Amino acid sequence: MRWTRAALLASTLSILVTTGCGAGPSDRPAVAVERPHQGGVVAPSTTPAEATVPDPEVPKTDLAWRDCTVPTFNLLALGAPPAGLILECAEYTTQVDAAGTVAGNFRTAALRARTDKTPLDAPPLVLTSGSDRASTGTLAGLAAGPGGTAALDARPIVAVDRRGIGSSQAVNCMTTEIRRDMSDQAQFTRGTTDPVDAVAKVSQDATIACLDFLTPAQNTFDNAHAADDIEQLRRQWQVEHIALLGTGSGASVALSYVRKYGDHLARLVLDSPQPVGLDAIGRAEQQIRGSEAALTAFAQRCAALNCALGGDPRTAVIDLVNRAGKGEFGDLSASALVTTLSGFLGDPRMQNSQITEFADALAALGRGDRTRIDPLVVREAAAIANDGAFVNRCSDFQQPATPVRAKELVNTWGAQYPVFGKVGAIELMACSAWPAAATVPALSGTFEKPVLVLGGNADPVSGPDARPTVTGALGTVGARTATVVWQGWGHPTYAHSGCAQQAVNDYLKDKKLPADGTACPA
Repeated sequence: MRWTRAALLASTLSILVTTGCGAGPSDRPAVAVERPHQGGVVAPSTTPAEATVPDPEVPKTDLAWRDCTVPTFNLLALGAPPAGLILECAEYTTQVDAAGTVAGNFRTAALRARTDKTPLDAPPLVLTSGSDRASTGTLAGLAAGPGGTAALDARPIVAVDRRGIGSSQAVNCMTTEIRRDMSDQAQFTRGTTDPVDAVAKVSQDATIACLDFLTPAQNTFDNAHAADDIEQLRRQWQVEHIALLGTGSGASVALSYVRKYGDHLARLVLDSPQPVGLDAIGRAEQQIRGSEAALTAFAQRCAALNCALGGDPRTAVIDLVNRAGKGEFGDLSASALVTTLSGFLGDPRMQNSQITEFADALAALGRGDRTRIDPLVVREAAAIANDGAFVNRCSDFQQPATPVRAKELVNTWGAQYPVFGKVGAIELMACSAWPAAATVPALSGTFEKPVLVLGGNADPVSGPDARPTVTGALGTVGARTATVVWQGWGHPTYAHSGCAQQAVNDYLKDKKLPADGTACPA
């Protein structure tokens, strides 16, 4: 978790800023099939069992939606809304604990995106991006990107924010002093105190404050309770079956929904899922590898455009991060700069003009001019940093690293991954004081439904290579899976690739999976 001084602004936002992710959607058709993972047979997954798979349904009792298109775009600094786009906001009530062990209710926020062409009788697709970002912001970013409105023409998408994130009821559990220390922890990367120890101490202070504030509901912010909130939406709609899209850590929420409410799923799409079964170090390295790969892809595009970073943009970025770590840019730390890079590498609005503009901002920073980069730093910090985000991420944090191991990785990863490695190792301590979450049980029983899994090899949020662990887990309960691999860079895949969007649309409509291992071009 990356925190900067600008994160203090996050508590004033009702919808978190997001930049979605990537290098602009490609609408070219699939051109290849790679690495089939089920029996080596490359063919559309159609079996007689598909006749028993239910279809998602149109809500019988909908939420009280209100138009919020322009306010949302203004709040998230997304520019002017595309023609025909309609964003609608709503809230609904969920139980703090569906099992009844903790009394009380929570206000959960939702955002519906559609166009003026979307059929009014089309069943919605529910989206959760977990704790990576506000789901409502992820959906708004998708809608703002090229091809976003085309993805909405067939059906609306409804995003559900996790508790304390985005527009859902806020969680303000830290004191002003702790929040200030949390926002300042990036400065420890160049201070006299060991940065690993410093972040561990801040984590301890924040954990004590938040656990005290949240008791007895401190254990109700994990993936399983996020799945309960989606189930409450299904009940509010009075439908038996829904379609669910989980992106990034939201895929873990979706898998929790499979465990608890799988009978109510008609379609399941997992986009750029986190790996199943890895500890905190393994997951962090996956993300770092994906970020480095995305940066390399950006640098190649930047150089091809003769951008302001010169003939070797990657080396130029490495130099900027190193200079930030030495304090050459005032209070703009290496951590804050890396956070901003990560957000940019995921923007679905990515076109050549955005690439050159970002390169201009970085080049100006190299000359000591922060006027262009500072607004991006503030926006990205606000997108990922608030009390609720801390609680949610730490609630699902399993098998944390020890300080000794994190200090080793500061050097190892710092050398192996020159932009994202050192910061990533230090951030292993962000949730180190939070009680480690119980091991998530393996999927059990049967879930004999088709599941579509999307992903890419240059993903700055989830990293590469997670898909086999997810399809393997689903296979143990009888699910039929197919993977679509996007060859571009960014997160999530659905926001970038017209080819992937077509695969999702076909699957949602006809419950037919594409050829397993289908590759979508960048």
